[in-house]
Amino acid sequence: MIHQILVATDRSDTATRAVAWAAEMSERYDAELIVLQVIAPEHLPGQDTGGAAEAAAGQLAVLTREVCGERGRPLLVYDSDPAGAIVRTCEDEHVDLVVVGNVGMRDRTEFLLGSVPNQVSHNARCSVVIVNTAPDGAAGSPGRPGSRAAADAAPTEGQLLGRAAQVARVFGTYGLGEILHRGRDDAPARARRFRDALEELGPTFGKLGQILSTRPDLLPAAVVAELADLQDHVTPLSEAEIVAVMESELKVPWEDVFASIERDPMASGTIAQVHRATLVGGERVVVKVQRPAAEPQIRQDLGLLGQFAAKAGDRPAFQQVVDVPAIIEQLSSSLLRELDFRHEAASIERMREVLAPFDRLGVPLVYTELSTSRLLVMQEIQGIPVRQAPEGEARREAARQLLEAYYYQVLEAGFFHADPHPGNLMWWNDMIYLLDLGMVGEVDAGLRESLLLLLLAFWREDIAFLSDAMLGLAAGRPPADFDEAAFQADLGGLLASYRHLPLSELRLGPLLQQLTEISVRHRVRLPSSLTLIGKAFGQMQLAAAELDPSLDPFAVAGHFYVRQLTGRMRTLANPQQLFYESQKFRVRISRVLEGLERAVGVRGGPGLQVDLRGVQELTGAVGQAGRRIAIGLAAATAIVGTAITASAAHAAAWATVTFGTAAVLLTGGLLLDVVRRR
Repeated sequence: MIHQILVATDRSDTATRAVAWAAEMSERYDAELIVLQVIAPEHLPGQDTGGAAEAAAGQLAVLTREVCGERGRPLLVYDSDPAGAIVRTCEDEHVDLVVVGNVGMRDRTEFLLGSVPNQVSHNARCSVVIVNTAPDGAAGSPGRPGSRAAADAAPTEGQLLGRAAQVARVFGTYGLGEILHRGRDDAPARARRFRDALEELGPTFGKLGQILSTRPDLLPAAVVAELADLQDHVTPLSEAEIVAVMESELKVPWEDVFASIERDPMASGTIAQVHRATLVGGERVVVKVQRPAAEPQIRQDLGLLGQFAAKAGDRPAFQQVVDVPAIIEQLSSSLLRELDFRHEAASIERMREVLAPFDRLGVPLVYTELSTSRLLVMQEIQGIPVRQAPEGEARREAARQLLEAYYYQVLEAGFFHADPHPGNLMWWNDMIYLLDLGMVGEVDAGLRESLLLLLLAFWREDIAFLSDAMLGLAAGRPPADFDEAAFQADLGGLLASYRHLPLSELRLGPLLQQLTEISVRHRVRLPSSLTLIGKAFGQMQLAAAELDPSLDPFAVAGHFYVRQLTGRMRTLANPQQLFYESQKFRVRISRVLEGLERAVGVRGGPGLQVDLRGVQELTGAVGQAGRRIAIGLAAATAIVGTAITASAAHAAAWATVTFGTAAVLLTGGLLLDVVRRR
């Protein structure tokens, strides 16, 4: 039986809805109703605390009388802890049921205090009812911050036009027309303006800048270098916005999961904001929360760029310079992956497997049960920046493993951390932890093998084989006027510039970037991923060199290659593997021999067939020329015949008419064919 009901209020409109609900319950059960208001003493105004307290008591009495009638009893309590005061009053008054609203109590957005309703429900010994006191339509309505409806809605044509106008205005302000011209004296200033414009336009154009920074064949060198330093400039989310996204993803009050969350963010970017926090179990974590406006804005920009790509893809002027649809497709794929934090969680777990052979390297744990597409909860790495690692054998061994692990990521696993700058490397418990795997790269098997040969050729100072390795990496054949001798001469000059450098100054990243520049000069198109690999290699080696300046990057590469070769030989020595590989070799050799037998006619079936592609136009042109020559000769013959018969004294009249008619018809047909084929 319910004899005593208590309802808490701060006299806000939403809390009054909870009072009305409790009044109805007390009438239904014929129970006494206590209307409680808790006021923090520090919130009483000025020096006249007595007058303020008396006024508050009078206002509470009026509210109780208006909403609850004679059944209600007002009670005013002064306490700095509202939730604790409610729980203690319930015990003192022997309350059977306590009612609180889910909105209000004014300290809801304070991370450290938590919500009053949630704390009461956890600590009260009586039954607790939390009443939904939000205004009608406020909860879960489309467009509410943190709601999925707002994020998933497709951009309208009006929104795209408005965004297009904004983009045009920003680029006009920064002078886009002059930015991309090569050879100007003010190239660095123009490059900075281009970077500033992309930063102002938000995450989509920032990511586009990162992609363009890997294409030195498209943009001037100053622009490429400037785009590599793109930064996020955004206002941090408020605590209320963070709470809205968290609870939308967790489906429970955030205090059910976190004991506390630090108010100031560790980082705030255009896509997400990161806070330190502590779970209710005491584990220290880092929480990555997606900005509510990030997905709608990115989808709107991708829609706009998709329309541009569709138009530009059909223009020959664009096709000759760059594959615009392919770049926009790469941009769209990359951004949509970043918007889904589950991809980053999967990348962390995959990197954990890749780093398993290296006992000095690691990645944070991921709390998968708490992580969603817009919320990522990870272990906090409570260490120091890698540059501050204490001197000793652990530091030197970690440096060697860091560099060798990166060779392994790129050249063996085909999966690498694409942004390993020192800020993403932490030293903790004598280990280096790799953080922020939101940007990762993948390398296919063919590119991995060619890249390894390229590095080994450079290490062995074999210019001819280095040239072959680079041409093997190229997408397509070199141009018809390609000068291989000049190409090798440029490679030799680059190799000579590195030959006498001390180990601490050898940088693989700049090396790969210089190789890319040489290929651009000779119009040899290397994969754009090579630039990203070079940038990441450079960042990783910089960190390794700071940890151990005596580390030889090419010696580590050679050691890695020997280890991989030994591992492969060990695998091939396995009897089962040997049998499998021998069967594969037998089948392939049999197919080659069968093909040769068919080609020479020894075996039945289709023989050797040669299909010359790309000669259709040539064949047509030759046929057309032959036809016109034949018609022209016939017309000339008819004209000559007409002249001879017309001048002859005894020629029949019909002969002149026949030759003349034939000459007119053949000449007209020849002219018609020429006009029609233009």
